[in-house]
Amino acid sequence: MSSRKRWADRFHRYLANPLMRRVAGRLPGQALLETTGRRSRLPRTTPVGGTLVGSTFWMVSNHGSDAQYVRNLMANPSVRLRVGGTWYEGRAQLLPDDDPRQRLRQLPKLNSAMVRVLGTNLTTVRIDLEDPTTATG
Repeated sequence: MSSRKRWADRFHRYLANPLMRRVAGRLPGQALLETTGRRSRLPRTTPVGGTLVGSTFWMVSNHGSDAQYVRNLMANPSVRLRVGGTWYEGRAQLLPDDDPRQRLRQLPKLNSAMVRVLGTNLTTVRIDLEDPTTATG
């Protein structure tokens, strides 16, 4: 593991994620992504940055398939996403052919800057959302 990824992991685990879990999903450009643990089968919630365009949520993962939440969605692409205080159910997919640096130009500036600085394996993630009236929680 590179020292950059190790530093980014610590930053997220001990500072950014605990803080953002409290406010993500209510702030513009921030959301809570709930995946199912690939081994535990338990819900795992991760704050993420991105943008909602119609019924699609776009984001870029800092570490691509090295991120635990990405590994979880690769094993089970059914997710829940809290955006603007509303939970949506959806289906995630990685887009390895999408240009993540170009995609970051279309996403919220602060989060995109952090992803560029901390990222080691940028990967675009697309989440197609269902009508929120069908979501649970």
